[in-house]
Amino acid sequence: MEQWYPELGAETLGALKAYNDELIKFNQTVNLIGVKTVPFADVIHFADCILASRIIFKNTTEKVIHDFGSGNGFPGLIMALLEPGRQFKLVEVDQRKAEFLKHMVSYLKLKNTEVLNQQVEAFPAGSIKTAVSRGFAPISKAILLSRKIFPVGGAYFHMKGEEWATEIAAIPTQLCSFWQPSLAGNYRLPVGEIQYAIVKTMKIGA
Repeated sequence: MEQWYPELGAETLGALKAYNDELIKFNQTVNLIGVKTVPFADVIHFADCILASRIIFKNTTEKVIHDFGSGNGFPGLIMALLEPGRQFKLVEVDQRKAEFLKHMVSYLKLKNTEVLNQQVEAFPAGSIKTAVSRGFAPISKAILLSRKIFPVGGAYFHMKGEEWATEIAAIPTQLCSFWQPSLAGNYRLPVGEIQYAIVKTMKIGA
């Protein structure tokens, strides 16, 4: 990753490498990433989340960001490493994955990160101002599950591939009374031509 993002500095790059090493080790017993993606994790997972995080940070000034369905820690752990001045809540219902996340928070000495082993929809109404997810659910399902927990003005960022427009088109009309989708930004990985997207859904109705 240092050849792509030397500006991150030795300390952050070292932490990212340590994360990668632990991820691969734990992946032997906990299903965190696809086996076929292990040799390319630096591009498929790490570079992806670094680039996505930069777009998200430009689109919100909120100091607390929730990562829904954090699982393997992407993008929540990456975001926490990149922005030590913000607080990150990694939300994961699977106990084994939550234990992995807790291990990583301790291992990386992340003071700005907390792991919450619970369902997304269990949060109190209107308690989440900003959230992000990667591979959690299609946009329609994600905003339906979380509709009550966001206040008006809340923002939910979705990491998506080239199918992002299709997912927006599939949002039921009634949900559009509560959410306003928009494209926050596009990016390409250091390798390959696929264009990825960050879709922002803004809560506009109670």
